[in-house]
Amino acid sequence: MSSLVAVARHHDVAVVTIDNPPVNALSPGVPEGLSAAIDDAQADTSVRAVVVIGAGRTFIAGADIKDLERAAADPNAEGPNLHELLAKIEDCPKPVVMAMHGTALGGGMEVAMAGHFRVASKDAQFGMPEVNLGIIPGAEGTQRLPRLAGPAAAIDMCVSGRPIKADAALKLGLIDKIIEGDLLSGAVEFARGNLTIRKTRDRKEKLTADPGIFEAGRETARKTRRNMEAPAAVVDAIEAAATMPFERGCQREREIVRERLRSNECRALIHAFFAERAVAKIVDIPKDTPVLPIAKAAIIGAGTMGSGIAMACVNAGIPVLLKDVDQGALDRGMATIRKNYESSVKKGRFTQEVVEQRIASIHPQTGYDGFEQADLIIEAAFESMELKKRLFGEIDAVAKSECVLATNTSTLDIDAIASVTKRPDAVIGLHFFSPANVMRLTEIVRGAKTSKEVVATSLVLAKKLGKVGVVVGNCRGFVGNRMMLPYMREAQFIVEEGATPEQVDGALYDFGMAMGIFAVDDMGGIDLAWRVRQEYKHLEKPGERVPLVLEKLYEMGRWGQKRGKGWYRYEDGRTPIPDPEVHALIEKTAREAGIERRTISKSEIVARCIYTLVNEGAKILGEGYAQRAADIDVIYMTGYGFPAYRGGPMWYADTVGLKHVYATVSEYHQRFGELWEPAPLLKKLAERGETFAQFDASREQSLMTV
Repeated sequence: MSSLVAVARHHDVAVVTIDNPPVNALSPGVPEGLSAAIDDAQADTSVRAVVVIGAGRTFIAGADIKDLERAAADPNAEGPNLHELLAKIEDCPKPVVMAMHGTALGGGMEVAMAGHFRVASKDAQFGMPEVNLGIIPGAEGTQRLPRLAGPAAAIDMCVSGRPIKADAALKLGLIDKIIEGDLLSGAVEFARGNLTIRKTRDRKEKLTADPGIFEAGRETARKTRRNMEAPAAVVDAIEAAATMPFERGCQREREIVRERLRSNECRALIHAFFAERAVAKIVDIPKDTPVLPIAKAAIIGAGTMGSGIAMACVNAGIPVLLKDVDQGALDRGMATIRKNYESSVKKGRFTQEVVEQRIASIHPQTGYDGFEQADLIIEAAFESMELKKRLFGEIDAVAKSECVLATNTSTLDIDAIASVTKRPDAVIGLHFFSPANVMRLTEIVRGAKTSKEVVATSLVLAKKLGKVGVVVGNCRGFVGNRMMLPYMREAQFIVEEGATPEQVDGALYDFGMAMGIFAVDDMGGIDLAWRVRQEYKHLEKPGERVPLVLEKLYEMGRWGQKRGKGWYRYEDGRTPIPDPEVHALIEKTAREAGIERRTISKSEIVARCIYTLVNEGAKILGEGYAQRAADIDVIYMTGYGFPAYRGGPMWYADTVGLKHVYATVSEYHQRFGELWEPAPLLKKLAERGETFAQFDASREQSLMTV
């Protein structure tokens, strides 16, 4: 018997407990132990039924993703094989009851469906999230699930990848009973009550379904999982359950699994999964670094960012003092907060009672009263170095000695801001993304003197807020916006040279970006982009090409969605509509500047915009402002709408091939000038035939041996 699986007797019921912390994944040892336990129970004449349960906080949360990663990297891999185990469970002559709490996901749900009965605690959740990793259920899940819950429900669960709760699972027939009270004793009692009642074996049941269900499922996959292949593939597998005998359907499922494991989509999504979990590992900050308790926060600025950060804090149970210059600004901020919460109530995310409790935890004020009690002070004023220095001088005078002093700046020098305080070691950048109560990314910007304790505290805080905290160095724009500036610049050059904003945005959207760059510019505010440029205008080199149209839009008052007009016009406040006035402005500006206009292909638009991201990312990585290429990928996937199924810009460049990327960047360098100078690291890796992933691995190895 495996050490990960234990068997105990409850009189005539064998209780098989899976104990593979933290999530009881189906890593090596678990399937073998479960198989042996079933064999033993079957051979023991005194055992009349079997209950399978998980130790700790969950049932089986799924396959071990590391096993999938290894399989995806091996062109001959078949993927995890549970088919013999599942047949053994289902063919057991004694009732096998699966008792589930926590989560039963992916392979865990597939094991559960092979049992004769399924019972669950009220808080249990069930799901088939494989499409989130670019694969499909590979252990008969696409064949058993539609036989239990029906093809339509199976398609919905597998295409969305979202878990369902116990009450919904009961209605679908996915589970047989919700156990109130102790799950184990309830499951044992249920098993004894069903010793002579045998359900028809699901795999032998013939499944019929309206063919229209599958075409509707494919259409849903196209609309909701844009550009992804796995969601449509899982519909194909479920359709096989309705058109083929069980064994042939399982064979078709395995064929699709093999295809998906070899796909760039699968490898990219597995990369994204592990990259997001690796960002909290900072080479010079040990796990046992002391962290400061954050029980109370104070925020300066009740605008869009400040109000969003306040919501993120109170949602995590941290009360907030919210300061602004006058009562009008506070009233507008609190109105925005209430409006956002009311929207959540309408969507069923919160009850009105919860909303009122959270709003009551935000205390608006115009002064610094109570700031001396705050464990964390976040400045969220607009992008002005002069203003931020003044504010930090003020909070330095009132904050307690062990308070973390954070700025939400998106581009400005953390060290310059820290220089006005007597404690630069306490100053850090916490760059939230708008809307801050929704967006998952927080760039944690480490200044030259920021202490390790403050960095570690910020990582813990980000996790508490439900954010992905990525530690970056202090350079202009940090990582995300430093890369965004040339991305925006190149897009503006492209429209000056002949494309329209909607053509550029359409090409980028079709590539997979959540939004086109001009729509992003309008959403963020052209006035903000203009203000950032003013802060750094003195760094522009004489004769260097700069975008021309954005300045004119700013002067015209076309500041984006907030004004109803920007690169686009907005009749409903949110939907961009191409504007002939902007087209005419672009053409006139280009003509006056002597820029020859031409037809620009979709492929050129994508290459110029995406490769400039990669080239700048390589400069950042080579200069040490990002610890890993994978950190850059996480920043762009969680904060800038880069498609996860492409793995982030650096991983995407690896899949294209760095030799090709470098050759294209070098060509653009010749055509478009010094702004396209290839990053030294990109050049080096391309010439060596290496990848950013290999660079990460070699850097991690060298750091481990220091």
